[in-house]
Amino acid sequence: MKASEDKLDLNTIRPELFISDLHLCASRPEITEAFLYFLKYTAVKANALYILGDLFEYWAGDDDIDDIQHQTTIHALRDLANSGVKLYLMHGNRDFLISSEFCRATNISLLQDPTIIDLHGQKVLLTHGDNLCTDDVAYQDFRKLVRDVKWQTDFLSLPLATRKNEIQTIRIRSEHEKLQKSSEIMDVNNNAVNDLLKKYNYPNMLIHGHTHRPNIHAIQLDGRNITRLVLGDWYEQGSYLSCDQNGCNAIKVNVF
Repeated sequence: MKASEDKLDLNTIRPELFISDLHLCASRPEITEAFLYFLKYTAVKANALYILGDLFEYWAGDDDIDDIQHQTTIHALRDLANSGVKLYLMHGNRDFLISSEFCRATNISLLQDPTIIDLHGQKVLLTHGDNLCTDDVAYQDFRKLVRDVKWQTDFLSLPLATRKNEIQTIRIRSEHEKLQKSSEIMDVNNNAVNDLLKKYNYPNMLIHGHTHRPNIHAIQLDGRNITRLVLGDWYEQGSYLSCDQNGCNAIKVNVF
């Protein structure tokens, strides 16, 4: 895998593109602008676009779908899907409440986490990645709580404004707690990675985001060679992973 700032040349090849951790929100309009440009001029030339979680900074529920900020993104995604590009979305730790109404509005397919796909003859395992950060015990307890169906049902029964206020409170507390944690705790646990690879019968590749530490890792596990590709976030510099029959390349996206 190599990094490049060149525009995608897709005259003859329509690749699969992978992104994660855009954290779109009103306070960072330049990121939304960069994403819309990416959809219109780069992703439109792809065979498929996989969004592996945290498309939004937070998602309070599908009843917030009419928000003007969300509508801009939803229309752009729907236009992309209508152009023939296959769209796939996986929940992240910020937007796990995205549900069927959003998927219908965007013509996007929701993927289970994790999911196995065939990528040009390669068996590839996709996950957001937060499930691999098992050293952060407090976060894993929180993740288990908010992914519970009853918790989500109860939470979604609250007024939208109340939900947004609660999410904001949780975000502030989370940012404070991060300052008390070592960087190692917030990265993936190697044993958790290996256990997942074994569970899914040793895929050729594992692609995930969440950690905001884009890199390529070579893993040797039980006599197999496996590649772990970590996607970058869209804060100071956007990026995407482009994969075709010749391999995978990490490509930078300019932020306006």
